[in-house]
Amino acid sequence: MSRELVAENRRLQAQLSQLLEQAEHNQQILRRHQAFDLQFIAASGFRDLLETLFQSFARASGLDPVTLSLLDPEYEIRRMLAGLDISLSAWPQLIFVQDESEFGELAGRLSRPVLADYTEQMHGAMFPEPLRPPASVAIMPLLRRGQMIGCLNLGSRDKGRFLPGMGTDFIEHRASIIAICLENVINNERLKHIGLTDPLTGVNNRRYVERRLLEELGRSRRQGYALSCMYIDIDHFKKINDSLGHQAGDEVLREVAGRIKAELRLSDALGRFGGEEFVVLLIEAELDDAMSVAERIRQSVSEQPLQLAGGHTQAVTVSIGVASLGSSDKSPLDVLSQAFLARADRALYRAKSDGRNRVVAAA
Repeated sequence: MSRELVAENRRLQAQLSQLLEQAEHNQQILRRHQAFDLQFIAASGFRDLLETLFQSFARASGLDPVTLSLLDPEYEIRRMLAGLDISLSAWPQLIFVQDESEFGELAGRLSRPVLADYTEQMHGAMFPEPLRPPASVAIMPLLRRGQMIGCLNLGSRDKGRFLPGMGTDFIEHRASIIAICLENVINNERLKHIGLTDPLTGVNNRRYVERRLLEELGRSRRQGYALSCMYIDIDHFKKINDSLGHQAGDEVLREVAGRIKAELRLSDALGRFGGEEFVVLLIEAELDDAMSVAERIRQSVSEQPLQLAGGHTQAVTVSIGVASLGSSDKSPLDVLSQAFLARADRALYRAKSDGRNRVVAAA
C-alpha cells in the first residue's frame, strides 16, 4: 500500500509541476500581450501604431504576415495620411477598401472572427502580393459602436495555428483594443490635419505647403527625382466679390479648389496660399508633365461655368505659372524653396500679363 501511495504522490507532484509550469508560461504570455496592449494604447500616431502592429506584435506572436484592411469609402483616411506625409507604399500590409462587399465571401460572416485554412479565393484580398500567402488565418473584424471600421488579418505558416473550432475570446479582446486605438490615432491625425488645412476650401493651407515643399526638396535631392510647382490665381476674383458678394466669392474658391484637386494624384499637394491663390506641388513630375496637368486644370475651370447658390452661374478662369526643378541644385533647402516658388510666381505674373486664362512655364 505504501508503495502505491508513494507512486501516487509522485504522479500528483509531477502533474502539479506541469500545471505550475503551464501557469507560469500562460502568465508570461499574458504579460507579453498586456505589454502589447499598452504599446497600442501609447501609440502617438498612425505610423507608431502600424510599426507596433506589423513589426513588434507580428514578430513576437510568430505571425507572418499581419495585415490591416480599413474601410475608407470617401478616401478620407488616405488623403489625410498623404497630407501628413505618411507614404502608403511603405506599408504593403495596409489595405484600403471602399465597402464591405470587397471582402467577398467573408462579407456576411464578419460579425465574429473567422478562423480557417487559407484559400486564395476566400482570403487573397487580405494578403495581397507581394506578401507570401499564409497556411492558416484569423480574420478579426474591428468594430466601433456597432459599425465595422476594418479587419485585422493574422496569418501563420502553421496550418494548425488557426482552426475553425478554436475559441475566439482572446482575439476578440485583442481586436477590440486595436479598434479603439485605431480610432484614437485616426482622430489624432485628423486633428493634426485640421491644423494644416484651409477651413474655407478644405485643401491644405500655406503652412502645410511650405513645410511639405522643404521635405520634398530634400527627398528629391536624395532620390534624384524631379519636382514641379504650379502657382494658380483666379482671374478677376475681386470683381466677382464686388459684384456678387463675398459669399459667392467663397463658393467660387471652394469650387475652383475642388476642380484643381480632381486633376491631381494622391501624392501631390494642393494648398491655398491666401486670397485667390493656390499652389500645387507635383511629385516626380518633369516640366512637360506639369504643363499638361496645368492645362487640364485651366480647361476644367474655364470650360464649365460654376453653379452658385440661388441658381446663379459664373464663368471663371485661372492663370497658372509652372516651374520645375531637378535634383542638382545644392543651395540650402530654405533658399531653394523660396527661389522655386518665386519662379512659379513670376511665370504666373507673365500668364496674367499676357491676357490671363493661360498656362506659362518659368524661364
